[in-house]
Amino acid sequence: MAQERREGGRDRNRDREERDDGFVDKLVHINRVAKVVKGGRRFGFAALVVVGDQKGRVGFGHGKAREVPEAIRKATESAKRDLVFVPLRDGRTLHHDIAGRHGAGRVLLRAAKAGTGIIAGGPMRAVFETLGVQDVVAKSMGSSNPYNMVRATFDALKAQAHPKDIAAQRGIKYSTLQARRGAAVASDE
Repeated sequence: MAQERREGGRDRNRDREERDDGFVDKLVHINRVAKVVKGGRRFGFAALVVVGDQKGRVGFGHGKAREVPEAIRKATESAKRDLVFVPLRDGRTLHHDIAGRHGAGRVLLRAAKAGTGIIAGGPMRAVFETLGVQDVVAKSMGSSNPYNMVRATFDALKAQAHPKDIAAQRGIKYSTLQARRGAAVASDE
């Protein structure tokens, strides 16, 4: 019975919905606020949504409205307007370890070998699932506020660089850079 309640309660907000345009959106957080007026209270809702195509593009949006569905719709539209592209290694993990921060939110993202899965909490998990990452280890070391965690995660993802770009900046061949990486990985093991 407790298992049924958990599935119906907590995971209800984490349902994925695939739209006809190929985007997957995940509801990360809903905040209810009350304004006290003469006749009582007026409730408003704020939604935080992450949208991605599970192929390397992801964005987040914030929407506010008097009703929950309207707030989610606004947040989804906002997220689709601000998509960022993140280069992925083998289409499954990050190219390198990186830290990100926003306000008091600090996150550490680490590349992982195949089969690791997504080891991340709450809002970061939603970002990685919609991004299409299958193997990553992430740690939140600062604020647990979902807005700050998502923004810190995006700060780190925007700084993610593809090895081809690094090779071009250094003026060396991509294959040389990859050979050095292979030697470094072999020496670690």
